[in-house]
Amino acid sequence: MSKSGSFRDLIIWEKSHHLVLIIYKSTKSFPKEETYGLTSQMRRAATSIPANIAEGYKRTGNKDKIRFYNIAQSSLEELRYYLILSKDLNLIIPDDAEMLANEVSKMLEAYIKRMKEKI
Repeated sequence: MSKSGSFRDLIIWEKSHHLVLIIYKSTKSFPKEETYGLTSQMRRAATSIPANIAEGYKRTGNKDKIRFYNIAQSSLEELRYYLILSKDLNLIIPDDAEMLANEVSKMLEAYIKRMKEKI
């Protein structure tokens, strides 16, 4: 991630936001009994990823930035579990959701590693 004017300029934010859109679209077709269960949990975890990237973006210290990116990473891992569960329950989730989740995870790991080197 390079220095930019807004969190919206970050590729990792764009990709994680796109992941949220995929999750929202996919969970629309989940059974009604999952509205307050899996649907809600998946959407909450997914939206937490770009939200924490955005919040961490303007933090001034690297340790503070890392904390928000770690939260984003944790939410991403939670979402990855829900993707596994959704497949096991035979609910429809596009394959690109998992691929994008993996890509965002690798990007977060690399960014956090670089930030730690600067501390």
